[in-house]
Amino acid sequence: MGKYIELNQNNMEDTIKEGVSLVDFWAPWCGPCRMISPVIDQLAVEFDGKAKICKVNTEEEADLTAQYQVRSIPTILFFKDGKIVDQLIGATTKAKLEEKLNAHL
Repeated sequence: MGKYIELNQNNMEDTIKEGVSLVDFWAPWCGPCRMISPVIDQLAVEFDGKAKICKVNTEEEADLTAQYQVRSIPTILFFKDGKIVDQLIGATTKAKLEEKLNAHL
């Protein structure tokens, strides 16, 4: 059963270096982040084995947040083989996330 991967400074680079990854930059106090959290959980199950679905808690990982120049949350970055290929800023729909993931598989 798929589960999202909690990313931090130690595992981010190794996790996203191969294949397609969705990385959700979020914070516990962020209403729109909490709103899309169940969608991220669903995507982790649906894309298990096809793409990595990940989260970065911006409160705990300030360095990563700055490294990827995340200025508002939620910010969702799409990586392919370690390179950013797309992004979404703000709350979005499951359909839009699926569309972006499928475009890079």
